[in-house]
Amino acid sequence: QVQLVESGGGLVQAGGSLSLSCAASGRTFSRDTMGWFRQAPGKEREFVAEITWTGTRYYEDSVKGRFTISRDSAEGTVYLQMNSLKPEDTAVYYCAAKILGAPNYYYWGQGTQVTVSS
Repeated sequence: QVQLVESGGGLVQAGGSLSLSCAASGRTFSRDTMGWFRQAPGKEREFVAEITWTGTRYYEDSVKGRFTISRDSAEGTVYLQMNSLKPEDTAVYYCAAKILGAPNYYYWGQGTQVTVSS
């Protein structure tokens, strides 16, 4: 059974940091693109960051310079280091995997809540 399990969410003050982890299991993800998305209350789910199997990274503009995505393919884990957090970063954060060559993300985690207080 394929599973993506996020952890590391919580409550933090503005300006603080959090580190999210996503443990992937059930298949080999080493060649997948791994990504993080988020959904704030009343809003659509949006892209945050992704990392390809070669290590190329892409970020949504509002998190550039503050968030860093990384992966440990051997362990099947992807991370999102979030610094200088803002109240507008408050959302449920989801980990996802996109199979090599596929147009869309296919596997999704259940999400972890991140709340940034002002």
